[in-house]
Formats: sequence, C-alpha cells, structure tokens
Amino acid sequence: MELISIDDVRAAADDIAGTVVRTPLLPAPWDGELWLKPESLQPVGSFKLRGATHAVARLDPATRARGVVTHSSGNHGQALAYAARAAGVPCTVVVPAGAPPVKVDRIRALGAEVRLVPPARRLAEAERIAADTGAALVPPFDDRRVIAGQGTIGLEIVADLPDVDVVLVPVGGGGLASGVATAVPALRPSALVIGVEPLLAADAKESLAAGEVVVWDVERTYRTSADGLRTHLSALTLAHLRDRLDGIVTVTEEEILAATGRLVRDARLVAEPSGAVALAARLSHRDELPAGRTVAVVTGGNVDPARLASVLA
Repeated sequence: MELISIDDVRAAADDIAGTVVRTPLLPAPWDGELWLKPESLQPVGSFKLRGATHAVARLDPATRARGVVTHSSGNHGQALAYAARAAGVPCTVVVPAGAPPVKVDRIRALGAEVRLVPPARRLAEAERIAADTGAALVPPFDDRRVIAGQGTIGLEIVADLPDVDVVLVPVGGGGLASGVATAVPALRPSALVIGVEPLLAADAKESLAAGEVVVWDVERTYRTSADGLRTHLSALTLAHLRDRLDGIVTVTEEEILAATGRLVRDARLVAEPSGAVALAARLSHRDELPAGRTVAVVTGGNVDPARLASVLA
C-alpha cells in the first residue's frame, strides 16, 4: 500500500495556507520539557480543518460543482463544512446519533446539510449519498489527502521546536497520527511519535498488535467520553502506523478528564476530552514514555458546555 511522503505533506501546507491557522507551540507552565500544540484554536475548534481544506483544494471543478459528503461525529463534519463553504462547494454531513449536540449545531451553522443515522450506518449512508448525487466522499481519515493535511501539524512542530524529542498524538481513525508520524521523523529523525488512545476504545493498540484492523463494536467504544476517538483504523492508516508510529499508550477516563481540567485551569485552553488524551499520557504515564522535549497535540476544543462544567466542578 502506498504511503504518503513528506513531499505530500509539504504540498498540503501550501494548499491550506490562508484558510488554516498556524497554531503556536505553548510551553506548559507546570513542566519545563512540555509544549502544547493547541489545534483547539482553529476556526472550527479542531485540527480536522487541515485535512478537509487540503482535500477540497484537490478537487477538480466538475467534482466541486457536485459537492462533498462525509460522515463524522462532529469535528471532521465541521471542518469539511467550513472548507466547503470557503470554496463555494455544497456539503452534506452524515452524523451518528448520540454525537454532541454542540458539534451538530455548528455543522448546520456552517451551511452543511446534516443527516442523523445510527452509528453503525454512518459510512454506508455517506457512500449512498455519494453514489446517488455524484458528490465527492471525503472520509475523516481514510484518505491520502486528509492524512497529508493533518501531517502539516508535524511540519509546524519541528519548525517551532527543532530539537523536539517526543510528539504525543491522539489516535482515533489514525489519520492525524499517520500524518504526524510521516512529517516529524522526516525532518527530525531522532524524534519519536507516540500515539495515545482511550483505554475504553483501544482498538488501535489491538490492531497494531494483531497486524490487521480490529474493529470494536459501538457499544464498547461509546463508553469513552473521548467521542472523537471512537472510530477504528482503516487499512490505510494501519499501514502508516505500523511503519512509522513508535508506540501507543492508553489512558483511563479519569486520566482524560483530569487532563481536560488541567488544560483549562493551568494552560487556559478549552479542550474536549478527545483533545486532552495526549496530555493525559504525559501527566499519568510519564515513566512509560521516552524522555526529552515533548509536544502534546491538543486536537480540539469543541466540548459540550455541560461536560466541561462537570469536569471543572
């Protein structure tokens, strides 16, 4: 299977310039060897804007006229809706029932049509819409364009911290980790990229151990508060992670919520649980991680207000 290259990531960086915010590296006030990459500061509140913008930029004019469609629990849907609106492209987002209402409302506010379906039907419905309308399917992670777009985070990390030793990155469908694990070692060969996922949705760790995609049913993955990390890997992302990821660790729900609160209180960053898992690994599993200058990617801040209030109570 053909993997993306550093040249693909560099091309994506050119495509997204002007639409995507180049987020800063923020030193963690409590840890002299930790920096935070706050993708929560993107216009749609998550890193997903990078891959979506790159994917839309690569569409030919005829395809753009027919629109784009995707399936998403929220963040990728918001990102594609934003990128499509900026390019004047119609957009439909298939959303699994149970997704946070704050994310669904924002997708609609960005002008996309929302279709709510049972979680197990999300991909099939998106594929049906694409077949019926001719719209281009832009998956959340199982797409080389999307992976390359997410990899631009790695370019920025190494540019801002050239002597970085470790990058901690959340793993859901694996698109972000695939892109970052492509970019960082290409520019800083000694740096290690470590994936982090919830213990209650640890299918990526199991997939890497098995050497094939292992799918957990929705009843298992929906136990985690990290709703953006409930999706399993694809063959494409597994191939990238097997070749390029340096390890993967899991974090508990208590550790995730503690990290979410730490980001708000001490870093003054609003984060959703999915966005806090990398920090959770640093806070609770530091002895299991490689030593050195570390970056934790804070992937998003689209948290339900009620959940955030409960975390901070």
